[in-house]
Amino acid sequence: MLDVKAILISVKKIGSQFQNLDGVHPALWPTVPRYVVLCLIFSLVVLVSYLLIFSSQWEELNLLIVKEDEQKKEFINKLTKAKNLEQLRVLKNQRIQQVSKLEQQLPDKASMDAVLTEINQAGMNRGLQFESFKPGEIETKEFVAELPITIKMTGSYHALAGFVSDVANLSRLVVIDHISMMAVRDGVQSFDAVIRTFYQIDSEESAKKKKMQNEKSHRAQS
Repeated sequence: MLDVKAILISVKKIGSQFQNLDGVHPALWPTVPRYVVLCLIFSLVVLVSYLLIFSSQWEELNLLIVKEDEQKKEFINKLTKAKNLEQLRVLKNQRIQQVSKLEQQLPDKASMDAVLTEINQAGMNRGLQFESFKPGEIETKEFVAELPITIKMTGSYHALAGFVSDVANLSRLVVIDHISMMAVRDGVQSFDAVIRTFYQIDSEESAKKKKMQNEKSHRAQS
């Protein structure tokens, strides 16, 4: 059982050591006050050292940890790519072949008349009657120019379906959209659509287009 009286006496003795210290040199202080002051000085030194030295080093350590994680992720990413390098090469070659095949389907500007003739001939071979065949305004892009052609024709449903199939199977790249069909009379349909043909832009035309764009941009900024 704790001796409360003895504890109180001990506390009182310790407390008495902190009395009448004014003007007394710390070296002459009683044991407890001296140890308390030493502990406070030690704690203060540790705190200041942390603030001046260890805090910056701690921040640097955290930055290095983050950098290490990023490098690990980058390494894993590169390792994964290295494992799939052969597969990526095969895929790249396939894409090159696909692009080459599409480029072969694009005529040059001089061959556009032949493409238009093929489209017109496809309709005539199916016995269709052209009511209009109107090339629109050419829209040039970076490497390709697009020529939309608005057509209107009449004929049987099967003939029109065959015409669409024939145009889709041309050796040149041709796209049909905005299709509209309406019955005119028994067995005869009216067919409206936009046929989009494409051709490669040569270096001269590409340079001319780029020059026009630069001039237009310059005028807009003025």
